[in-house]
Amino acid sequence: MQIQNVSYEGWPRNAALSNSHVELIVTLDVGPRIISYKAPNSHNVFKNYPAQMGGGGEAGWMIRGGHRLWVAPEGDVSYALDNSAVTHEFLPNGIRLENAPVAPWGVRKVLTVTLAENSSEVTVHHRVVNESGRPLEIAAWGMSVMAPGGLEMIPLPELGEHPRDLLPNRLLVPWAYTDMTDPRWRFGSQFITLRQTHDGGPTKLGLAHKEKWVAYLNGETLFVKAFEYIEGASYPDFGCNFETFSNEEMLEIETLSPLRTLQTGEAVEHTEKWYLLGDAPQPSSLHEQDLGDWIAPLLEKLGV
Repeated sequence: MQIQNVSYEGWPRNAALSNSHVELIVTLDVGPRIISYKAPNSHNVFKNYPAQMGGGGEAGWMIRGGHRLWVAPEGDVSYALDNSAVTHEFLPNGIRLENAPVAPWGVRKVLTVTLAENSSEVTVHHRVVNESGRPLEIAAWGMSVMAPGGLEMIPLPELGEHPRDLLPNRLLVPWAYTDMTDPRWRFGSQFITLRQTHDGGPTKLGLAHKEKWVAYLNGETLFVKAFEYIEGASYPDFGCNFETFSNEEMLEIETLSPLRTLQTGEAVEHTEKWYLLGDAPQPSSLHEQDLGDWIAPLLEKLGV
């Protein structure tokens, strides 16, 4: 595994973490943010907004693309500016990024990124620290802005039987602007899928997601994000540890920590693991049984 200082899309200072399987690029002039994740001779799985590349010091929040650390529930604190340079510390297998608290919210964000020596596995650790001087009820929120044109796969728990199974086993939260008849969504017995298209407006769903992973297939590139659900914990947005949003430009794969009331100096933390195949075979069809048969050996190959 190598770590190098590189320029990227107008930013002179970035850290590139690479091995024979993947390359990550982490911004140092703004952030904390991972702006690129790709396999050799493949494309960046994340969307970048060209007009916002290389910028900094803007008066308003910029989406830019890539993966960022946000604060939930969504509100003014979520849009705290991250348009200035971060402090950073190189680790033997990665990097730790930290931004200064932004007034008036006083939240410090720490993003630690490590890359496995000989696989595509990336560990992304999110840490949000309350330095506001007052209690804050917040959660850490990992936001991956995916490149357009892909298909998201969200596995569902195994179907039960009536009358044996009398209690619910899943929680699904639609946002106010989500049309459940939107053809980009497919609600099956094994998966929910969401297709990103250039002509779709905003749509969003959240889940109490206990199946541990979500995948995004874009061309021959398969991105998998793995994360945990903590039983008994209180999550934002009626109980969601996973949320997904799409519009005509991109699709977001979002995971959340439990919601905690933090006193000054306290922190809430959350970890994701990422996996990537740059030469994934194509499924024989988008029928969910075929999708299930297709992805199972790929998850095993990736070690998910």
